[in-house]
Amino acid sequence: MKILSIQSSVAYGHVGNSAATFPLQRLGHEVWPVLTVHFSNHTGYGAWRGPLLAPSDVADVITGIEERGVLGEADAVLSGYLGDPAVGQVVLDAVARVKAANPAAVYCCDPVMGDVGRGMFVRPGIPEFMRDTVVPAADVVTPNHFELDFLAGTTTRTLDEVLAAVDVVRARGPRDVLVTSVVHDETAEGTLDVVAVSDAGAWAVTTPLLPIAPNGCGDVTAALYLAHLRTTGSPERALSLTTSAVFAVLEATVAAGTREIALVAAQDAIADPGDRFAVRRLR
Repeated sequence: MKILSIQSSVAYGHVGNSAATFPLQRLGHEVWPVLTVHFSNHTGYGAWRGPLLAPSDVADVITGIEERGVLGEADAVLSGYLGDPAVGQVVLDAVARVKAANPAAVYCCDPVMGDVGRGMFVRPGIPEFMRDTVVPAADVVTPNHFELDFLAGTTTRTLDEVLAAVDVVRARGPRDVLVTSVVHDETAEGTLDVVAVSDAGAWAVTTPLLPIAPNGCGDVTAALYLAHLRTTGSPERALSLTTSAVFAVLEATVAAGTREIALVAAQDAIADPGDRFAVRRLR
């Protein structure tokens, strides 16, 4: 599979394309990383250096790929954090061009906006732009629980309410939705759910909640779910493989005692994650 991935990049650590590219390559996929920023490190450190690329520069890189005559070879477009609506428009234009050249291609959007306890951490206007313009254009979306509630315009406390919120989002366009970090009234202490929904049904996996919340895990999750969904054709199987691999990355990170996710150390588990957690059908 060939994936056009339009995301941020850091020299030190793993977020954006610096989190998504290696796992996809380790699975045997070709990745065309287009950078929206090139920072020294992710902004969670409070200080960083490096350029924020102008939307026109991002668009030029994509045009250069198109001029090689290969844009139609892309099987998927992947995007994550969008710091500027203008960059979002560049992404959507790229999606339109890829799909015009290859109607079978899909667009996977990780609608990065905020999280429980932190609230929204993107610029004003980005959440609404994501909800009203970007997500409806996507085939696959991978929000966390907090982001799902915003996209659906509701607050969900039960698993049935989570599924109803997913239905609201799917009615706007995306056919496949993966919801991460789901905590509801029936969630056991020290665990969380990951929920996948498609036209074929809905499934959930429960995993232990590890004592870390490093940057970049959502970027890895979106990349792996897209890859496994397209490779297997099964949301249930993609859910199992993705949660197993991401949990292995988190375990390796805990063992290393590092702030950055241990992608390289966990690469064998990324390539062959197995089925560590039971998948249960919800409907």
